[in-house]
Amino acid sequence: MGWVWWMVTAVLLLLAESATATLACLMAAVAAAVAAALAVLGLPLAGQIPVFLAASAGLIAFLRPVVMRHQSRPGLRTGVAALVGSDALVTSRVDAHTGRIKLSGQIWTARAYDPEAVFEPGAVVQVLEIDGATALVI
Repeated sequence: MGWVWWMVTAVLLLLAESATATLACLMAAVAAAVAAALAVLGLPLAGQIPVFLAASAGLIAFLRPVVMRHQSRPGLRTGVAALVGSDALVTSRVDAHTGRIKLSGQIWTARAYDPEAVFEPGAVVQVLEIDGATALVI
């Protein structure tokens, strides 16, 4: 029956992780699941607790930094930053003041980065920058 408490602990730690996003609670949740597995195999509580503590400490000390480094790579772009450099299709005339493009399957407001440039519908443009909800294109 001790494995149930370890699984409850793991679920609570996962809920805490969803609120903090630090990965520390996730690592402790994995360690709680390991302790639950050992409880199912018959390891007494006196053995489960040290395994939980050691697994938590080990995962937080060794795996978490690797994952955090991977997530913070300079080449990893998310959100609107990932759209910069993408090609887009002009759907209504784009000039220095107004226009519309189809970018990643969505219609965006757009304006030309170069005040002299004009792009007609059907032209393919490149997103140079995102300013609020407007794409600046060349």
